[in-house]
Amino acid sequence: MAHARISMYMPPDIDPTKAAIAYGCRALRKLNEELQSEDLLTRQKAVMALCDLMHDPEYVYEAINIGAQGIVTSGLISFLVRKLQKEELHIQEIILDTLALCLQEDATEALNSQAVPCFKEKLFSGNPQIRSKAARALIAISIPLDGKRQVWQNEVIPILVDLLSDTDEEVKANAAGALMHATVTTEGKYAALDANAIDPLLELLCSIPTTKVCLNATKALTMLAEAPEGRKLLLPRVPTFRYLLTHKNEAIRRAAEVAIKVIEWKP
Repeated sequence: MAHARISMYMPPDIDPTKAAIAYGCRALRKLNEELQSEDLLTRQKAVMALCDLMHDPEYVYEAINIGAQGIVTSGLISFLVRKLQKEELHIQEIILDTLALCLQEDATEALNSQAVPCFKEKLFSGNPQIRSKAARALIAISIPLDGKRQVWQNEVIPILVDLLSDTDEEVKANAAGALMHATVTTEGKYAALDANAIDPLLELLCSIPTTKVCLNATKALTMLAEAPEGRKLLLPRVPTFRYLLTHKNEAIRRAAEVAIKVIEWKP
């Protein structure tokens, strides 16, 4: 009679470098625990499993929320940046969403991992979702001063100006938002002015923009008005900002008030 024997070796289709994924919501809780592990290999396997799990639409956004901070503290941002360059489009969208959340926690590793050139490349995508999410990631990475500098140094600003005329509203909103951050520095201001950013930003205000487009465009124009050349160009357009003082959205009313003060400021 034959006796069953248990092999000491792993089955041929099992990859020991990948974390086992539990079923249901337990998968997300388990990965979150492993992302916090003190063991580097465990954390690396967990983030790879998290990306694999993102292929399942049922868990995509919950996975993003539960794993953003764990990815940052595990030092695995560079892994996601590399993965972004070779994944399928729908996975690229998920990775960009994840990175945008992570970068709000800490953009240091991304800035050291060539993330800005990678995001810049995605701004040329034929997919509006990719363009929009890449611009959103640029908003997050340009919050710190080094991010603003890298966006300027990598000549991203002229591309963002072009995207202000995109056919997709979310792309326009995020492009204006990224410009708002990038133009805080003097170099960023003049790069945007050289790219003739004022006209398309004003066009956004004169159209019937979404609240997000209107707010980001107003704030970006305020940054440009801090430069003497920008202030000179915007002085004749003060009535446009005065009209916004009657807007139903309080944030837009406040932004318009600040813009008027900056534009009308005299040394």
